[in-house]
Amino acid sequence: MTTSLNRRAALAAGFALALAGGPAFAQTQVLRIGVTPGPHAEILEKVKPLAAQKGLDLKITEFSDYVVPNQALDAGELDANSFQHEPYLDNQVKDRGYKIVKVGLTVNFPIGIYSAKYKSWAEIPDGATIAIPNDPTNGGRILLLLQDKGVIKLKDGVGFKPTVADITANPKKFKIIELEAAQTPRSLADVAAAAINTNYAVDAKIDPTSAILREDAKGPYVNLIAVRAADKDKPWVQTLVDVYHSPEIKSFIAERYKGAVLAGW
Repeated sequence: MTTSLNRRAALAAGFALALAGGPAFAQTQVLRIGVTPGPHAEILEKVKPLAAQKGLDLKITEFSDYVVPNQALDAGELDANSFQHEPYLDNQVKDRGYKIVKVGLTVNFPIGIYSAKYKSWAEIPDGATIAIPNDPTNGGRILLLLQDKGVIKLKDGVGFKPTVADITANPKKFKIIELEAAQTPRSLADVAAAAINTNYAVDAKIDPTSAILREDAKGPYVNLIAVRAADKDKPWVQTLVDVYHSPEIKSFIAERYKGAVLAGW
């Protein structure tokens, strides 16, 4: 009888604790997050144990391109992704009709142009071949960088997504070819120079500070965490963003990347 009473008392106490929000029946929420290799993946791995303390179990999946993470998120195969900046997301939403939204800023990757053959931009000869990413936002980003550095001129009013067709002046007659962003590091052996997103440079063991031309850290290209629009107000979203924005993660970014990747919040 005493054992039975004790058992009932323990169960009642546990139930009362659960109603009060106590730990007896606390549940961990699994979140599936898509990233690209390199810093995005590394940073989320550092976020993971901090998120676990807040009841979030991050299941991180790496994707080798910029297309599938948004497809998977929109299809419900992921709960969030962390790999893109806002102009790219806006373009994807416009072109593909995704119901995906930004919920928090992450990091900024100043994009650069690299060469395996030349030590400075001044050494690049007339008529040389330059590889750039073929997606509208990152390719356009490089064209804007080249214009900013006086290499080319673009049509007025092109915004953030100029294309090669928008070039109005190319005094050194550079041949600009477009490749998938993930393939640009591999092109270095075949071209005079290649524009490479920092995450792919890091993944290919290229020092981001070795770029012969580099974008300024300013501008709209801070990366972000995205979720489906239907999920944006769920409690786990703000918890995830808050953990990412913690002092521990900001310190990790500063120490790990030495300015090649910048905290964007």
